[in-house]
Amino acid sequence: MKLLRKNGLRATALGALAVSGALVLTACGSDDNSSGSSASASASGPAGASQAAGSVDCGKGSGNLLASGSTAQQNAMDQWVKNFMQSCSGTQINYKGIGSGAGVQQFLQGQTAFAGSDSPLKPEQITQSKKVCSGGQAIDLPMVGGPISVIYNVPGVDNLTLDAPTLAKIFNSKITKWNDPAIAKLNPGAKLPATAIQPFHRSDDSGTTDNFTKYLIAAAKSDWPFSGGQTWQAKGGQSAQGSANVASQVKQTAGAIGYAELSYANSNQLPTVQLNTGASAPVKVSADSASKAIADAKVVGTGGDLALQLNYTTKAEGAWPITLVTNEILCDKGNKAATLDATKSFLNYIASDDAQKQITSLGYAPLPDNIATQVRTAIGSLS
Repeated sequence: MKLLRKNGLRATALGALAVSGALVLTACGSDDNSSGSSASASASGPAGASQAAGSVDCGKGSGNLLASGSTAQQNAMDQWVKNFMQSCSGTQINYKGIGSGAGVQQFLQGQTAFAGSDSPLKPEQITQSKKVCSGGQAIDLPMVGGPISVIYNVPGVDNLTLDAPTLAKIFNSKITKWNDPAIAKLNPGAKLPATAIQPFHRSDDSGTTDNFTKYLIAAAKSDWPFSGGQTWQAKGGQSAQGSANVASQVKQTAGAIGYAELSYANSNQLPTVQLNTGASAPVKVSADSASKAIADAKVVGTGGDLALQLNYTTKAEGAWPITLVTNEILCDKGNKAATLDATKSFLNYIASDDAQKQITSLGYAPLPDNIATQVRTAIGSLS
């Protein structure tokens, strides 16, 4: 399979890696940010009809591609599906954001071609995948990088700085008022109200939750006595399904605080917390600050698996540590022949420099160059 724009496929070093996709193509699944939303379209125009014209190699692929999983990458997937289908007539893509956990399960049950997950596959899931990957197994391909923002709704407070221990106590219901001394100490001069804090978390199994709590475990272990994972474990607070609903609830609730991908903060025009990470100045959440943190990530997968390990305790200047990488999960070998070519074409497109740059305005970070090169190599070897 030819790589998209062979001469222009270099992903920018700006990039924060986050494979968050989930096209139901043939085999894997993972995370979610929206509650059951989907990206779907049918290509009816001539090849090259969209703005993506010239950057998409449609190859020999055609047919219907089904995928599901992470909602963290839903907004990026919406954009990519639209562009790809306008350029490649004959291919229909349907990606449903149902959450990483649900997406992975659908893939492992053979219902989709691939899944999007904000958490790497577990060893037992890789073993289980051999039942649907004839002669192969499921792998993680980082695709969408994005910062997880901490969103809040405190009338009269436009700038808010928190640190890991304070965040942990808030989400573990140990700090319950916005004028708590711990918050006041981090925000000298701010007029903090005595309003009750209303923390919101995900109700569904979520890679966003997994990455958010990995940060709390790493940076505030004594204040976050939980093992972590895709399922929320702390008591108290309120819940909502998908990042879109978390953001909506925070926007509607005075005194609320929650966590969601930056794209959801932007689309809902919600203020975001700055983090005191130990750097010389509090860090603002952005695609650039996420990229600085992701640049520290290490590939810990073996073989064709490119699962990443992020550094949640980085103190690098301007680095935002609460970042996730969404992986597209599919078979290295044993993908369904009917959709293999179309799957490789679509994945090559979204891993291209052009496609990665398209989503920066949505709050995502492009793949770092060293990771993007490995991802495109892995896509080329899929069978």
